[in-house]
Amino acid sequence: MEWTKDDFIITTDKDKIDVNYVHWFLTRSYWAEAIPLATVKRSIEGSFCFSVIYLNHQVGFARLITDKATFGYLADVFIDENFRGRGLSKWLIEVIMNHPDVEGLRRLMLATQDAHGLYAQFGFTALTNTDRWMHIHNPDVYKQPKE
Repeated sequence: MEWTKDDFIITTDKDKIDVNYVHWFLTRSYWAEAIPLATVKRSIEGSFCFSVIYLNHQVGFARLITDKATFGYLADVFIDENFRGRGLSKWLIEVIMNHPDVEGLRRLMLATQDAHGLYAQFGFTALTNTDRWMHIHNPDVYKQPKE
């Protein structure tokens, strides 16, 4: 599927993902620093992806890990620094939230360090009943040498 706004396109076509650019951006992010290219490729293969394209160049990305029926986890959402301030983040989240495979999910989750205001506009709130939630978190997994 594709959506157009001015000279920008959001597409779910994985063939249009510039994997090297996504990898480059993620390696510089606070959440995926040093992530290997092979891991990015596998994450794309196993996710429902949205690319923001400007004149045939990738300038944004998001992926949803989902069963497309009950649950989704929104990850790796970004807009290139050179294209921020144009409403692209809001448009990207709007497109994702209105996608037929996302509407009706019982639970949609994400983690963010600094974009709470953006996601709150779409109904995201802080977790409640956190005593029910458990996780395994290995924040330095990409920095550990492979044996």
